[in-house]
Amino acid sequence: MKHPESRNTLHLEQAELLEHVTFDGNQYYMRLHAPLTASLAQPGSFIHMQCDSELPMRRPMSIMRADKNAGWIDLLYKTHGYGTDRLAKRVVGELIDLIGPIGVPFKIDQYKKYPLLIGGGIGIPPMIFLAEHIKNTAKDIKPFVIMGSEIPFPFSVKPSQIMLDGIPEGVIASMPLLEDWGIPSRLTSLQAYTGCYDGYVTDLASHWLDSLDVETIKKVEIFSCGPTPMLKAVSQMAHDYGLACQVSLEEYMVCAVGGCAGCTVLVEMEQGPSMKRVCVDGPVFEAASVFPPA
Repeated sequence: MKHPESRNTLHLEQAELLEHVTFDGNQYYMRLHAPLTASLAQPGSFIHMQCDSELPMRRPMSIMRADKNAGWIDLLYKTHGYGTDRLAKRVVGELIDLIGPIGVPFKIDQYKKYPLLIGGGIGIPPMIFLAEHIKNTAKDIKPFVIMGSEIPFPFSVKPSQIMLDGIPEGVIASMPLLEDWGIPSRLTSLQAYTGCYDGYVTDLASHWLDSLDVETIKKVEIFSCGPTPMLKAVSQMAHDYGLACQVSLEEYMVCAVGGCAGCTVLVEMEQGPSMKRVCVDGPVFEAASVFPPA
C-alpha cells in the first residue's frame, strides 16, 4: 500500500478494497483498509472517493462503520450514475483513492437516555455508525433505530427478539447487526415487505413516541439522515414533540473540502440566516436551523 498523505485533519489514502458485496436494488457493501481515516472517523463523517482512475471527479460516501484498531471502514452505496457504476466494478485487492474523514459529526457525548435514530435509504449508514458508537461508549443509553427503504434492504431481514411498546403488532422486521448488538430496530416501507411497517419512518416513530409518558419523552432526542423530504418530516415531528434533533444532509458535492461552495444550504443562525457548506460546516446540523418548523 502506498504511504498516505495528510492535510490538517484530512488524509489522502490509497485504500485497499478488502470486501465488495452486491445486494438487490443495485446496492453494494464495501470494506476498505484506510487506517488514517478509520482512526479519525466519527458518526456523521464521510469520505470523498475516486470511483475509477479515469474519473477525476470524486463521489462523497457516508462511513457506516470504522475500526480504529484494524484500520478499516465500511461503506454502503447505491449505483445511480456512471461514477458509481464504475465503482461497483472494482474488485478485492485494488487500491481506491480517497480523502477523509470529512465533515462535522453528530454530537457524540452527553446522549439523552433514549436516542431515536432514523435513517432512510442511503441515509442508513450514518445511523449504524452512531448506534455502534453509543453501544461502545455510552452505558445505560438505550437507542432505538428506525430505517426506511423503498427497495430491498441491503441485509437479510431478521424478526426482532427485542420487544418495544408502541410498535404495531406484526412489525418485527429488524437489522441483524443491530439485533446482535442488543439495539432494537424496526423497518418501514411502502412495498409491503414482510414484517415491515407499511408507512413512513415518521409514522412509526410517532407510534412509539405516543406510547411514552411525559417524563420519558423528555429523555428522547432524534438523529436522522436520508432524503430531504424525509428530513423535513423528521424535523417537523421533532418540533411537534418538543425534541432536540440533528440531521445529516445529503448534497451533491464537487470538492467536498470547502473550496468550491457548491454544496451550500441556507441555515438559520442566532445572528441571522447564513449560507453554510454541507461538506465542512456540516453535514450535520440542528434540524430546525435548516428545516424551520411550519
